[in-house]
Amino acid sequence: MPTCSAIRKSQIFAKVQELVDHGGTQLLMQGGLHPDLQVEWFEDLFRQLRHRFPSVQIHSLSPAEIVHIAKLSGLTMADCLARLNAAGLQSLPGGGAEILVDEIRQEISPSKIGWREWAGVMREAHSLGMSTTATMMFGVREKAEDIVEHLFRIRELQAERGGFTAFIPWSYQPGNTELGGEQASGVEYLKVLALARLVLDNVQNIQASWVTQGARMAQIALYFGANDLGGTMLEENVVAAAGVDFRMSQEEIIDLSKSAGFTPVRRTTGYDTLETY
Repeated sequence: MPTCSAIRKSQIFAKVQELVDHGGTQLLMQGGLHPDLQVEWFEDLFRQLRHRFPSVQIHSLSPAEIVHIAKLSGLTMADCLARLNAAGLQSLPGGGAEILVDEIRQEISPSKIGWREWAGVMREAHSLGMSTTATMMFGVREKAEDIVEHLFRIRELQAERGGFTAFIPWSYQPGNTELGGEQASGVEYLKVLALARLVLDNVQNIQASWVTQGARMAQIALYFGANDLGGTMLEENVVAAAGVDFRMSQEEIIDLSKSAGFTPVRRTTGYDTLETY
């Protein structure tokens, strides 16, 4: 009988094979904090993924997951991340940033790591030569000055080693959440995006979140500082759990860019050019 662990990995391999079959180049895998899976499980997974799918960039595990895996495995965060990197983890997503102000984090996500731990993981990743992205989920209970503080903290981290390849802001999606409340308006989203472009003059790419904002708002965002529409997705479960279900094919993203007057370019996770349309 196959073990539960083997079954889970076989499911992951099947999904990544589907990704490769569709021409995908990045595996973004992140989620909850598993109570049992220690660093060895992830090392084996990443080694197998690198061996089976050498063309796919493993862009996975949020800072909160790195901290959790380290504690579960009896390791320092730095040692844990170094081991995962050596096993094949190439870059980190910026998930779990929310607002990088602990007073706000204590209100909206008290069980998550603090902003200094989030920043510490990113700083360590950059010191290892790993690239990462940075995010911001706004529109819950923060004030305008908290958004500004978040942006300046990203800017200061970027000034140290320049490891952030992109910044992705998106608005809070209240559906199916305990916090409830209202969603930020499209105007508020565009204001934050434009402000991010001005403040983060040392982060080259600002990504429009069509996954949360929809196609037309993402198109308008290209005129408010965004230069990246992100990628197509075979599967997305986090935002969808909040009741948001925007979907776009590669052809639709290309048409969206062209109709807005831009030249679409398909790129890798590190923004190397693969194809110009």
